[in-house]
Amino acid sequence: MRADRLLSILLLLQAHGRLSAGDLAERLEVSRRTVCRDLDALSAAGVPVVTDRGPNGGAYLLGGYRTDLTGLTEPELEALLAFGGQGPAADLGLGVELDQASRKLAVAAGPSRSGRLQERILVDGERWFRAASVPPHLSRVQDALWSDRRLRLRYRRGLDRIVDRTVEPYGLVCKAGTWYLLAGVGGQPRVYRVSRIEDAELTEEGFERPAGFDLRAAWTAQVGNFKSSAPERVSVTVRVEPAVSSQFARVMGDLVVDRPGEGLAVLDFPGCEAAVSPLVAFGGAVEVLEPADLRERMAAIGRQLSALYGQQP
Repeated sequence: MRADRLLSILLLLQAHGRLSAGDLAERLEVSRRTVCRDLDALSAAGVPVVTDRGPNGGAYLLGGYRTDLTGLTEPELEALLAFGGQGPAADLGLGVELDQASRKLAVAAGPSRSGRLQERILVDGERWFRAASVPPHLSRVQDALWSDRRLRLRYRRGLDRIVDRTVEPYGLVCKAGTWYLLAGVGGQPRVYRVSRIEDAELTEEGFERPAGFDLRAAWTAQVGNFKSSAPERVSVTVRVEPAVSSQFARVMGDLVVDRPGEGLAVLDFPGCEAAVSPLVAFGGAVEVLEPADLRERMAAIGRQLSALYGQQP
């Protein structure tokens, strides 16, 4: 389309300062004659584009003319450019498109506005010691979303329990690198972790999305329901052996809310059961001091492990 081509010429001239008709024609994959007509059209529209003839000639914008085609403020532009085509965008197969869009925004805004944040801040969403993997059925879920068709799932509820569900996919949510499907079942919203989908079959049955459906509001409601049903948070005091102090600090991270004394740490967990797995991994190098019921739970696990592994194989 000619409008797209005119916009591309304007962005190229803003980015490079001066380009010959041949350069523009090659970049836009059109003839030099077409480029000359487009330059005349820009000039007629009030854009101060100048064309110099001769071997060192070319087209350029008079007096460093620029136009803010994006309408974005500098902080808004920096926020968009900070994330690039990685993480969730790459999982959805949109990494290349996001990178291309970022480059176009950078050209439109000019180098003085687009490079500062990217030069100073890098967002790496991959967790330590965990290879990033895209759930195998994520693309099939996307197909159902875009086509508003029901999806037949085989979903793993537990190690030995798989259920069959036919759902109406409303939206995908990426939370801390994990993908969830928000879907309707019998008119009620349900949440499915995409990595637990064993099989997904796109049906021929269409469905009507709820009128005025707001994915963010629906997800917020689900998160609220989960938090309200979760046990109250618990403060856990532990004693840490010096030999594992560095490892403990690295693994526990933001869970540590206080250090009341040498070798002591206070951690915040969403319930006692949530504290068991990470603390058991340290064996006897980390001792739970409080609360008493968690200490008893750890002792019971110790007795179970001793009985299990103390037996002759």
